[in-house]
Amino acid sequence: MQYGICNLSIVALRLEPKDTSEMVSQVLYGEHFKVLEQRKKWSRIRLAFDKYEGWIDNKQYLEVTEEDYKNFDKMSPQLVGDLIDFVSTQDNQLIPIPLGASLAPLTYLNHQYEGTIITGVQPKEQLIETAFLFLNAPYLWGGKTHFGLDCSGFTQMVYRLNGHKIKRDASQQATQGEALSFIEESEPGDLAFFDDDEGNIIHVGIIMQDHYIIHAHGKVRVDRIDHTGIFNAEKRTHTHKLRVIKRIV
Repeated sequence: MQYGICNLSIVALRLEPKDTSEMVSQVLYGEHFKVLEQRKKWSRIRLAFDKYEGWIDNKQYLEVTEEDYKNFDKMSPQLVGDLIDFVSTQDNQLIPIPLGASLAPLTYLNHQYEGTIITGVQPKEQLIETAFLFLNAPYLWGGKTHFGLDCSGFTQMVYRLNGHKIKRDASQQATQGEALSFIEESEPGDLAFFDDDEGNIIHVGIIMQDHYIIHAHGKVRVDRIDHTGIFNAEKRTHTHKLRVIKRIV
């Protein structure tokens, strides 16, 4: 088996091995992974952080050894704490890196970083403050940064920046944590999940105080939530049907 690490800012992870394929997620700077299958131009990978799989362009990552991969696994998480920053290379070139990118492999990559670093597990109340860093970020299917992100990419990154590991897709995240019986039992930072007419989980957001929710729908926005679901005051209608609220932390 082969291994790799992302040495660029934001790389598309695609459903199929071609540039025109759907982007299912993104690989951020410093993330490492296993290479499950390698072709001439594309590789199917499994990210170490959340075990998510997809296809990545062979020109957009560096191969590493199994020993390097295991060493990256042992490193304490160090994440970029600014919305956008830069690392500098040995030949004084700059690489832009987004909020939440992994800085643990800096020494391996021979890069320098002088910005804000986030480490450790933060208190639960910090989740909402972090969520507001993404406010008004545009919705982007498969995205994980404030330049564009989807509903579960948003929740995963907010939790990740606070030292918590949750899965990538909304349906996967809904399998984690403890289910709450009533919305009144929820606390700021709990996750609310929403389903379609067939019962499939299709959306997730973060519960706030006083029956509000912050979620990615068109953009990262704040709406009301009740027993029925998310109520959009501008449209005067419910946009999402509530399925379950889960407490992860």
